[in-house]
Amino acid sequence: MNNRFLCFVIGAATLVSVAQGQVAPNWKTPRTPDGRPDLQGYWANNNATPLERPKELAGRATLTDQEVAAMKKKAHELFGGKSDAAFGDTVFLSTLANVQGTKAGFKSTDGETGDYSSVWTVERDWDNRTSLITDPPDGRIPAMTADAQQRREAARAAAQRPATGPEDRSLSERCITYGTPQLTEGYQSNYEIVQSPTSVAFMTEMIHDARIIPLDGHPHPPAAVKQWLGDSRGHWEGDTLVIDTTNYKPRAFMSVSSDKLHVTERFSRSGPETLKYEITIDDPDTWTKPWSLMIPLRNSAPVFEYACHEGNEGLIGILAGARAAEAAAAK
Repeated sequence: MNNRFLCFVIGAATLVSVAQGQVAPNWKTPRTPDGRPDLQGYWANNNATPLERPKELAGRATLTDQEVAAMKKKAHELFGGKSDAAFGDTVFLSTLANVQGTKAGFKSTDGETGDYSSVWTVERDWDNRTSLITDPPDGRIPAMTADAQQRREAARAAAQRPATGPEDRSLSERCITYGTPQLTEGYQSNYEIVQSPTSVAFMTEMIHDARIIPLDGHPHPPAAVKQWLGDSRGHWEGDTLVIDTTNYKPRAFMSVSSDKLHVTERFSRSGPETLKYEITIDDPDTWTKPWSLMIPLRNSAPVFEYACHEGNEGLIGILAGARAAEAAAAK
């Protein structure tokens, strides 16, 4: 076999295995002066794998290498900078529909302000997985509780009504938070990690949410102390950083979680340019059982300012538009 081709095959296989969370061979974890794994730097979640396994792929945890190659090629054709943009899981779902021949095109229009161009987004990282969710095995978020379903429907109904004040709009529109853990990908989905022997700082690009996480073993504050980002406490288990977060305000995660939300995050290096990010969500008032996922993060460029602050011009325009619509209806 041609040596150059052999190197390519081995390199491609390593890339896929690292993306799926396996440690790269012949690589040693870099360490900080105090001997801990060095997690510091800028990391990006540009993975194309959807959060939930599409129903069209039910029972299939992975795609073949040939299927991944076809998906990657089609995604470049659809979203390579000369067409409408796609966000979140829509990249995978639209690409899958096109590859399967069930969908010829894709429009990103919101029906009011027009289209985004794919020049605003990055091309995704592809691997063989069909869902980020690793548990349950079907790759789907567990069923919601009856109370959570009612909360979700009430929120949807409220979003259809003209806002009387900023409190009627979503937390993200108000530039308060996108929630944590943040699962956005492919669009301003970068992170920065800074370490010291006694704490870790974790910042998300979107709305520049930042958590300062102590590693000193102190307990969480009383349950009555609630925060949008919760209260995070970290510790090391071997070479894995484990972060335990409680004390969330309601709606802090996916806009539907309760104050019983408990999140466990695990960070470990899996290669020279990759970071394995595992998350377990446990919220008995929202989902019927806990669920887990794994996001492979990759080295990225420095994070620039995300200039979104509570009370900025965007929200003023939203509320002014609501008042204008009411005035027009009154006439």
